Amino acid sequence: MTKLREFHEFYRYLIFAGLCIFGPGRLFFIWPSASMLTLSYLRENRDEAIKRLSVKNFKNPELIDQVIKIDDHRKSLQFKSDELLNESKQIAREIGEFMKVGKAVEADSLKARTIELKEQIKTLGVEFEAAEAELHQKLILLPNLPHASVPVGKTPEENLTVLESGKIPVLLDQALPHWELASKYNLINFELGNKITGAGFPVYLGKGAKLQRALIQFFLDEAVNAGYLEVQPPILVNEASAFGTGQLPDKEGQMYYAGQDNLYLVPTAEIPITNLYRDIILKEDELPAMNCAYTPCFRREAGSYGAHVRGLNRLHQFDKVELVQIVHPDQSYTVLEQMSLHVQSLLTKLELPYRLLKLCGGDMGFTSALTYDLEVYSAGQQKWLEVSSVSNFESYQSNRMKIRYKGKEGKTQLVHTLNGSALALPRIVAALLENNQDENGIKIPVALVSYTGFDRI
Repeated sequence: MTKLREFHEFYRYLIFAGLCIFGPGRLFFIWPSASMLTLSYLRENRDEAIKRLSVKNFKNPELIDQVIKIDDHRKSLQFKSDELLNESKQIAREIGEFMKVGKAVEADSLKARTIELKEQIKTLGVEFEAAEAELHQKLILLPNLPHASVPVGKTPEENLTVLESGKIPVLLDQALPHWELASKYNLINFELGNKITGAGFPVYLGKGAKLQRALIQFFLDEAVNAGYLEVQPPILVNEASAFGTGQLPDKEGQMYYAGQDNLYLVPTAEIPITNLYRDIILKEDELPAMNCAYTPCFRREAGSYGAHVRGLNRLHQFDKVELVQIVHPDQSYTVLEQMSLHVQSLLTKLELPYRLLKLCGGDMGFTSALTYDLEVYSAGQQKWLEVSSVSNFESYQSNRMKIRYKGKEGKTQLVHTLNGSALALPRIVAALLENNQDENGIKIPVALVSYTGFDRI
């Protein structure tokens, strides 16, 4: 009983400081109001929520009933506690009245009931806190609801091709894949990276390094010209930040973790950019808030192997320019289309053939309501390579992070959050090298020449 009491006291501290959720070997902290899908929605739309989650192939619909049941229990505990508290206040008034008229015996008889009520309220408080923690533990297991337009499907092969643009290049018979071109022209050294760090950490050299830098600057300039404010955020984030955007606890195994400092290397600039607005109430006329950032990104890519990870196809460290928008809920799907068009414009300027896919439910991310993927055609490998994902998370992330806006009528509401890669460099570089090779080397797209300072490798 002593250990149980100590556990409850610890929980009381966690509730005061911010609720905890349990992950492998560690605690993650969240706020008491940081529900993922709102309880009011789940209560009022139980069947609809189960139906929509089935599009994401969610295998545990009874979890919604568990959430509602725990919430019922939590509310009943609160109701009982309020009743006892009211009784305690009434008795306190009666004791005061008895003491005024010198009826100490009657007052003493009521004091015993006051002590009893105090213990009951304390016990209910501990039970309430445990129910609150259990409720949040269940809620974080529920993915975001997919938009009504999300295609039904389980695998990437069932994604919907929305459009294709550009001409597939026809290469010479002796055309090479990018990893051989990188070696031939001394652009990237994969062996050196393997020696210094390990597989998936290439070293860029000479014109290869300058091409990287040119692409980063080109993507940033295009974003700023489109109205985004450039920021340079940290590339290490704490648990609260990773939880807010949904990487924790869903993707913990894919992130590099600095255990001594309890920090994570960012797998995407989405995390630090979106968390700029955590716990902030914006004015309606401050929407949309548009930010872009370049960061290196780090992903463990656990379980990845085979031909599809060769060369630049899948790395543990890579460069990426990210776009994030914080928008009015009524505008989020219009903004999603605008962000998709922005990424398409980059691919068009780079003269790369691409296709736009709407992801099916089974291929979508845990936190996304609707995602577009953009893929470029890599002629040297004769396959499509994903280079960007553009997603609308609706209020899923903002609910976790308490990002809100105050409307003109004074009501505070959750914003919608969106992000997109614009763009991730490795596969862009792969496609540029492969698609633009000829007998005289590798041609640089016109849009990049002012950034690279050369038009051919």
